[in-house]
Amino acid sequence: MFWAISSGAKELTIQTVWTAIFTYNPTVTAHQIIHELRLPRVIGAAIVGAAFAVAGALMQGVTRNPLADAGILGINAGAMLVVAMCFAFMSDVSYSALMILSFGGAVASTLFIFLLGASSPGGLTPIRLTLAGSVVAALLHSLSTGIAIYYGLSQDIAFWYAGGVAGVNWSHLQLLVPVILLAIVWAILLGRSVTLVSLGEEVATSLGVKTKRVRFFGMAAAVVLAGVSVSAVGGIGFVGLVIPSMARKLVGVDYRAIIPMSAVLGAILLVLADLAARTVNPPEELAIGVMVAMVGVPFFLYLARKEGRNL
Repeated sequence: MFWAISSGAKELTIQTVWTAIFTYNPTVTAHQIIHELRLPRVIGAAIVGAAFAVAGALMQGVTRNPLADAGILGINAGAMLVVAMCFAFMSDVSYSALMILSFGGAVASTLFIFLLGASSPGGLTPIRLTLAGSVVAALLHSLSTGIAIYYGLSQDIAFWYAGGVAGVNWSHLQLLVPVILLAIVWAILLGRSVTLVSLGEEVATSLGVKTKRVRFFGMAAAVVLAGVSVSAVGGIGFVGLVIPSMARKLVGVDYRAIIPMSAVLGAILLVLADLAARTVNPPEELAIGVMVAMVGVPFFLYLARKEGRNL
């Protein structure tokens, strides 16, 4: 994080960053750049990266599907549709109201996806859940794009599609940080139950785990994390897909370790992705979602091929 704060169009030393954070002087230009622009941006990248990663870990655990992710399962798309509608019909909506409404969109899309997947003969399976999520995500993205084109919002909503933390400021963090930290603590407390559910329905039931309740609370925490994050930085995909798989390689199959490890790795990934987006072609800035997708898409194809061999 110190490295990310010090790097950019104007290079700063680590010592300057340290001084600006702990002995801030508003009359020094470098301190103003750090305190007003770079520090909230980097903190936002870290907290949102942790949120997306933990949401992915929870979804993969409770659905027993290593391909589960907030973007792939359509949760991001539901929040994005609400953002597009707010821009079109409520242009003066406050940030806090936008966060609440986009969270509602994430919840609605998640419920619809689960109902669609469960309506098929044989009930809800990991493959059906992934397919239902992909179909609903495509539908909601099409609706969002249609609204953006019809109401001339292409420029305004482009940021939300590509994803980015450039617009995060201290007022946003006052809302984001408490909600995300509480949801991550909630996820960690669910770790043992999620581990047992991930081992299979029969194993979990025989050990006294109420699987439906665990799935409900696990998905609820995931929707909170993903919905709130999308409202702040847009639909950054693949973080929740890539990071939990890496965490499992490092710490094993126990979600009491996977969830906190995912939070740390997700924060690192998004901070580095934002740093790359700012420094690859200065002073121009790339979308952070592009940088993450460059890692996420090949990894998703690898996982999909691996799962296909196991079916």
